[in-house]
Amino acid sequence: MQERHLDPLGSRIIDTCQNCGSGRLRSALFLGYVPPVNTMPEIGAPADVEMRFPLAVFRCQECTLVQIGYEVDPQILFPHSYPYLSGSTRILRENFADLAAESKEVLGLSSGDLVVDIGANDGTLLTPFKQNGQNVLGIEPSQAADVATQLGIAMVKDYFNQALADEVRQKHGPARLVTAANVFAHIPDVHGIVSAVKHMMADDGVFVSESHYLLSLVETLQYDTIYHEHLRYYALGSLIDIFERNGLEVFRVKRIPTHGGSIRVYAATKGQREIDASVRECLEEETRAGIADGTALDSFLLRVVQSKLALMSLLSDIKQDGGRIYGVGAPSRASTLINYTGLDDGIIDCVMEINTSHKINKYVPGTRIPVLDEKKLFEDQPDYALLLSWHIADELAEILKRNGFRGKFIVPLPSPTVL
Repeated sequence: MQERHLDPLGSRIIDTCQNCGSGRLRSALFLGYVPPVNTMPEIGAPADVEMRFPLAVFRCQECTLVQIGYEVDPQILFPHSYPYLSGSTRILRENFADLAAESKEVLGLSSGDLVVDIGANDGTLLTPFKQNGQNVLGIEPSQAADVATQLGIAMVKDYFNQALADEVRQKHGPARLVTAANVFAHIPDVHGIVSAVKHMMADDGVFVSESHYLLSLVETLQYDTIYHEHLRYYALGSLIDIFERNGLEVFRVKRIPTHGGSIRVYAATKGQREIDASVRECLEEETRAGIADGTALDSFLLRVVQSKLALMSLLSDIKQDGGRIYGVGAPSRASTLINYTGLDDGIIDCVMEINTSHKINKYVPGTRIPVLDEKKLFEDQPDYALLLSWHIADELAEILKRNGFRGKFIVPLPSPTVL
């Protein structure tokens, strides 16, 4: 059992691999001491002490898992007031509809089969399954669970663990499908998660995880997707190793566009399913790209630093010419980018969010940059809109232009560009 060195807040340094327990962790990137990305003070609140934690990335030289080096207490990262709602993002709604259709085809899901979603947020993933006739159950600790309940999605409002998995199986029976979309890298004790998931599954059940994909992260320099909520950054090779240690086998893989590049992975009890060609093809792609041997990370730090300097140079020129810059979008990734590059309210006047966002009338973590209703963008017409949800820049720019914005767009990553 790995010894836990806890700080007064219940967080800890991670000094051994989260998968294999090896102490041979090689440093790949340090992004400084940054606040939790969704801890946002109310506008007007006096500046006070903020929690900040080290944000460093390591690669295990034994099993290859890429991971961060500090675990923040989940109750700090995912409090009841957690503001994110997945249903506000079109690409996620479309992705989850695709998952439901694909699962029906691949797994032969029938009406009445139980589908359990871990980290169900506002129920967006489960909605198309419910529409297809499956029984659905979500597990979610934050206020987003209340939104799902109002939509008629059955929810368990709690943090996922082995005891809860036992309770779910006892009360609802075995699940044909267990899903974890953009949460499988969030929960400490990865083997405890897989064990608990496996316990909820029927004998012929399947676990589908969707996670930020390490290959996409490196290819498009998505250092802004690195924050404390993400304890691990999965390549297929490391996922296969994690599942094999728990008696599960990856049998199908699909790269998906969510969050700037993710990977959908199907796993079942070893020997239950025929292995699809997509598994081999994905592993070969990782080998060619230098993910399997770690060489892809060797130049990553330099590229991150160069991108930061280029962005600051671009913004400096704009400010010297008297230009006004508003940010657009306050996803979690924006907090990493803003804090790492040192942006403040002297550079970005404010950040715009859609009017249903729980982040409106709060400050971006670690700054005094206010998050405001996006109607201000069209009323004020600043010279530039910095697209913090840059992974959907083309779509976002088109929507903003159609709604009346007349300024220019800045795309911060991978290479800072003015559209």
